[in-house]
Amino acid sequence: MIVFLIGYMGSGKSLVGGQLAKILNYNFCDFDAYIEHKENASIQEIFNNKGEIYFRKAEKLYLEEIINLNNTVISLGGGTPCFGNNMAMILEAKNSATVYLKTGIPILVERLFKERSKRPLIAHLESKDELSRYIGKHLFERSFFYEQAPLSVKTDNRSANEITKAIVLQLGEMSFKLRSS
Repeated sequence: MIVFLIGYMGSGKSLVGGQLAKILNYNFCDFDAYIEHKENASIQEIFNNKGEIYFRKAEKLYLEEIINLNNTVISLGGGTPCFGNNMAMILEAKNSATVYLKTGIPILVERLFKERSKRPLIAHLESKDELSRYIGKHLFERSFFYEQAPLSVKTDNRSANEITKAIVLQLGEMSFKLRSS
């Protein structure tokens, strides 16, 4: 099985993905790190030197490379499901589960404000109010894609361990439903 974690940047996909992979005894793939390795450049360098259009095309190509891995948890980039036919590819992947880590705007603002210099899409924002408006607009645009995930876990005021356990529980319920039908 492959487990895709989707959600907005700062929702905890990488942290939770690593923990989930350990519990399931799966491999773990941080998709941004995978892209950086393939491109031999950081996400920020790719955005700065080649632009977002290049990045999104490369992202689709690399998603096609990893879409059918077995026994792997993949933490996707926040925008990955929202471009081209990426979400359809994710949802149609064989023997897979997609989980949306749903995080509220206030939590995202607190997490992202201090690390915005490392994130090309928000590096230019100078106040928490600007960041909050930006995230709100983005979440409004992206929620159409995120909400297509068959599984969803609210992350606000929950530790990474609690989120991971909630995902394991949902995966178990999903597996049971598949066996029963």
